Amino acid sequence: MNDKKEQQIIKKEQPNDKSELVNILHPFVKQWFFSKFKEFSLPQLYGVMEIHSRKNILISAPTGATKTLTGFMAILNELVDAADKGILENKIYAVYVSPLKALNYDIEHNLITPLKEIEAIAGKKLGISVAVRTGDTTQKEKTAMLKNAPHILITTPESLAILVTSIKFRDYLKDVQWCIVDEIHALAENKRGVHLSLSLERLNHISLSLARVGLSATVAPIEEIAKYLVGSRDCMIVELQFLKQLDLQVISPVKDLINISHNDIHHELYTLIDKLVQEHKTTLIFTNTRAATERVAHHLKEKFPKNYTENIGAHHGSLSKTHRHDIETRLREGKIKVVVCSTSLELGIDIGFIDLVLCLGSPKSVARALQRIGRSGHQLHAVTKGRIIVIDRDDLVECSVLLKAAVEKKIDRIHIPRNSLDVLAQHIYGMAIEQVWDEHELFETITKSYCYIDLKRSDFNEILSFLAGEFSSLEDRNIYAKIWRKEGKIGRRGKMARVIYMTNVGTIPDQTGVEVKIGTQTIGFIDEGFLEKLKKRDVFVLGGSTYEFRFAQGMVCQVAASAGKQPTVPSWVSEMLPLSFDLSLEIGRFRRLMEDKFLHKKSESEILAFIHEYLYLDTNAAEAIYHYFKLQFDYAKEIPHDKKLLIEHYNDREES
Repeated sequence: MNDKKEQQIIKKEQPNDKSELVNILHPFVKQWFFSKFKEFSLPQLYGVMEIHSRKNILISAPTGATKTLTGFMAILNELVDAADKGILENKIYAVYVSPLKALNYDIEHNLITPLKEIEAIAGKKLGISVAVRTGDTTQKEKTAMLKNAPHILITTPESLAILVTSIKFRDYLKDVQWCIVDEIHALAENKRGVHLSLSLERLNHISLSLARVGLSATVAPIEEIAKYLVGSRDCMIVELQFLKQLDLQVISPVKDLINISHNDIHHELYTLIDKLVQEHKTTLIFTNTRAATERVAHHLKEKFPKNYTENIGAHHGSLSKTHRHDIETRLREGKIKVVVCSTSLELGIDIGFIDLVLCLGSPKSVARALQRIGRSGHQLHAVTKGRIIVIDRDDLVECSVLLKAAVEKKIDRIHIPRNSLDVLAQHIYGMAIEQVWDEHELFETITKSYCYIDLKRSDFNEILSFLAGEFSSLEDRNIYAKIWRKEGKIGRRGKMARVIYMTNVGTIPDQTGVEVKIGTQTIGFIDEGFLEKLKKRDVFVLGGSTYEFRFAQGMVCQVAASAGKQPTVPSWVSEMLPLSFDLSLEIGRFRRLMEDKFLHKKSESEILAFIHEYLYLDTNAAEAIYHYFKLQFDYAKEIPHDKKLLIEHYNDREES
């Protein structure tokens, strides 16, 4: 007999009344909140009471819709109440997990400031502590956390996997009340998210009273994301996708994308970027690679030296922590006019008011486009303003279809990986370090994760056999047993188990970065392959500034500040952005409709009328798309689309 309770995923249709929220707020928190805000936002009216009641909840709303404050409001309220009554304990009450390191520091900043303001209202120290634990945390800071646990712990998925394995830290996790997973849309679709889902089950195993709170930008299918968040448990969904007005356009720096030289289009591109930046107070420019980020920042400074001096910054994952924090702080304080950043997504959320986002080239998915452009108008009722700049016709078609999908709210569906055995092996190894497990209990714990809810027992046993070294041929390849397995139980094996696990945790590929320094100051990191090509006095750009190479010693590259000489731009081995599956289908469908118009010998005016009706474009863009497809049809009498693959072949051998 199966006595498992059926999972309930329920959409919350009506918000709570304002009076209900006011009634649960501690007087200090109430006074602080209404000194800052006139009224509760919709996410707060929908979400705060559920979080206060310790229910699992997923809140999905556009960027800038106060999701983060909604997530923390009930928690801060409870901590202030406990502190005021003198019953605040030395333990972790809430864990906040984000895939973005910069967001972690941003959240710390945005919690400490309200706490200080609430203490000023209270007229006394409340002693509520907040701490960040990531790969950047120093040993001194880690030791301090072992003596006095932060009441709110801010961390990354990888650091959480280490903390649930740590003997000394686990005691502080035994009564965690809430776990907030921010930017959940950026995690659910990859193995990093699979890794986190198992860490959450391990945290739940330690702390049975855990309530899970998911915060997400626009995402689909939302029910699947909710299941990913809670595993086999019940979950409430709050979906608010109507809050912000969109002002989106696809634009090109030139009318004709074909009959123009590279230099001319390059000149027109930067002239257009400068014009748009100067027309707005603060602009965020997204590129698709770190190299492009460096290139754009450098060219703007070089071409318009009067407009860009200290008011421009480059931001990506290969720059030092100090540099990134400096850029974020200056942007938040309004001291910087334009920031160029890459797909690293390491820019903090609370970055002040940005009134324009530029995307150079296609963001490759509707959700990603909305998340990037959503950084503009970061107030609740502000208009989200974004421009996607294209310089080739394929990009024009792709971005035009993407814009249509964005305006019509057709969000790409996220595919959540299932039954990843490599991630499973890593976690079982960590769990064996943590305690001796009964195999049945271990399997039950793992299959509570949505990513492993239908894991086959045979696959689970194979992984245990692999980790226990039961395949003798593996030793010939220097793969040795990592756990012991006996009488239905497993446990750790070897004195170095904990070190091996903690130095190899996570699913982010290892990157060998060469540290770039001026004396003892770290600027950022470059790839080893790029360093090998550098000669003494070569000049390259990093973080939007130019440096002259002096010498390399081990994995450190010593440079000196340089100006005047033409620099090269480093290249990094980084991920290419994949085109989302749903957007690919929409592009294919549009191409099929275009072929149909040409096959039925429609006139130019009729086809242009269709393009205008189907897509949201100006006259220049519509004409460019028409001529692009006409050329292709005139040449091949066919246009490839979602139902047709066109293969071109030719013989390039010289005839004898």
